[in-house]
Amino acid sequence: MKVFKRPALVGVDGEAALAEARKLIGRRIEAPERRAFLQRSLTLGGLSLLSGCSISDNSTVEAALMRISRFNDAAQAWIFDPNQLAPIYPDSMITRPFPFNAYYGEDEVREVDEASYRLEVTGLVADKRNWALADLRAMPQQDQVTRHICVEGWSAIGKWGGVPFAEFLRRVGADTSAKYVGFKCADDYFTSIDMPTALHAQTLLTLSYDGQPLPPKYGFPMKLRMPTKLGYKNPKHIKAIFVTNTYPGGYWEDQGYNWFGGS
Repeated sequence: MKVFKRPALVGVDGEAALAEARKLIGRRIEAPERRAFLQRSLTLGGLSLLSGCSISDNSTVEAALMRISRFNDAAQAWIFDPNQLAPIYPDSMITRPFPFNAYYGEDEVREVDEASYRLEVTGLVADKRNWALADLRAMPQQDQVTRHICVEGWSAIGKWGGVPFAEFLRRVGADTSAKYVGFKCADDYFTSIDMPTALHAQTLLTLSYDGQPLPPKYGFPMKLRMPTKLGYKNPKHIKAIFVTNTYPGGYWEDQGYNWFGGS
């Protein structure tokens, strides 16, 4: 796996940033100030953490900024409405071609054999059997045309089809009071999400794109599609799902990206 080192952000005073972080984290923030704090944290914590930049090699500054990122996680979770739907678009607005995006080049897309593929389900679930693609395709399917928002600043509209994730979790007897659902992928990617997002009506185990079986470059045999989260939270080539109360982290999240990743 590649070693990731965030480049220094030129022109930012690390000591001043640390002092502000300590001041803000160490005391109660009232409503008007809270909005300003969130703006600062999203530009300092979000810009540096989400875009992959670092303001300093000082480990104490990094730790403080990580605490800001975790504050952002809690704030996003607090304002997340599991009943609020993301916008739906007409087919005429689909982005063609839909962009490829991964931590590797398109010439390195993983090829997964359909016949031997089995989805592993573990953790806090009653039914731990493995699932073949035919079993997943036999479940009720749903289509959605929604916008994918990338942390890099671009967005695109695509048409995704698959199994509502909430229905799948009910089918396997998942403990929906658990905190996290984690994913391991055939391309060595991994991530995790909060249970309220997992149960959101628009969260899909995606098996098709634009009416056709999901192409390898978009995540065959299966990806998770969540229009309520940024693109890096939508794993592709999923080979294992687990439900847990232990924080699982993620490929980018372990390197400083915001964990909640709400769009």
